[in-house]
Amino acid sequence: MTTLSSSRADTRQRAQPDPHDFLDLDASLSDDERLIRDTVRQLVRRDLLDRIPAAYSAGHLPEGFPATAGELGLLGMHLSGYGCAETSAVAYGLACLELEAGDSGLRSFVSVQGSLAMFAIRSYGSEAQKQRWLPEMARGTAIGCFGLTEPDSGSDPSSMITTARFEDGEWLLNGAKMWITNGSIADIAVVWAKTSDGVRGFLVPRGTAGFTTRDVANKMSLRASTTSELLFQDCRLPADAVLPEAVGLRGPLSCLNEARFGIVWGAAGAARACFEAALDYAGTRTQFGRPIAGFQLTQQKLVSMATQVNNSLLLALHLGRLKDAGRLHPHQVSFGKRHNVAAALEVAREARTILGANGITGEYPVMRHMANLESVLTYEGTGEIHTLVVGQALTGLGAFH
Repeated sequence: MTTLSSSRADTRQRAQPDPHDFLDLDASLSDDERLIRDTVRQLVRRDLLDRIPAAYSAGHLPEGFPATAGELGLLGMHLSGYGCAETSAVAYGLACLELEAGDSGLRSFVSVQGSLAMFAIRSYGSEAQKQRWLPEMARGTAIGCFGLTEPDSGSDPSSMITTARFEDGEWLLNGAKMWITNGSIADIAVVWAKTSDGVRGFLVPRGTAGFTTRDVANKMSLRASTTSELLFQDCRLPADAVLPEAVGLRGPLSCLNEARFGIVWGAAGAARACFEAALDYAGTRTQFGRPIAGFQLTQQKLVSMATQVNNSLLLALHLGRLKDAGRLHPHQVSFGKRHNVAAALEVAREARTILGANGITGEYPVMRHMANLESVLTYEGTGEIHTLVVGQALTGLGAFH
């Protein structure tokens, strides 16, 4: 009885849960993971948040962000060698979480640079290609992009029409890629094309004859990011431009799986930012003589949002631990991407209702996150495609056709 009484006393004396970390996920992180998270969080909140609305309106990344990300070791941070930080998957995920809590454009840049372009070169490139590009890309002094999606080939990359033909000791590249993050600012493009041997990857430096870019205009989403079309017209590449270790769609799809892992975390960051904005607003906005946080319907919305945010964070952390243990399956990444992006959209829309008319202005981050998440919902695998990926894993039956 004495032990039970003491236990109850300890419970009564325990502090209330932190509204910003309700399930105390912080306790599940290592000291190194917390340090990386806090460093990126400080960067976003101290140096970027005030500049993001203007960058979003202007349609580009905040000035100097690529170099800053390189200086902090965020670019290719989960890769090994060649100047990369070789952090854990969870640490990389936490960085993505904090970046997207600022804006999806920040996380998209880091994802494309590290998990698409750098990962492709690190996994499938020659030693000469790795030595030439990876150290500069890790420092942020060279920017990469990843060309897989085409104007008429999105969810079905096998239907791509971009081709590469080997003749007279050179590759001749023809076709177009669409919706390419970093396209017009990239120093090196990783481009996937059909060849007589199957789909192959090629490194195409900026300024190569026959290679041009054109930015996508009038975007209403993901504006703090450069999105481009890549055009290839008789673009001649040397024989060693091909990634030697990638043949078939396995190569580009493995890169996409790396980037989707970051989205699982990033979407949770966007959701958290919307929840925190709504929680703060509800505590200060007064109607009918008291803060709106004291009304039952507002509390119901806040609890619903907090549940979605914490569930998404738990899922991201679990998948990160699986990845660090070498046990993460691509189908589980699809599960995480599908759930966390949908949950983030629900949180953003609920948060907007708490902010009322203020929720549609640039003074608060909610509408910006909501618009960005519409892009995150459909890039690197639409919600429908990830539903079918998980459905196939559950039933053993493919339903893509």
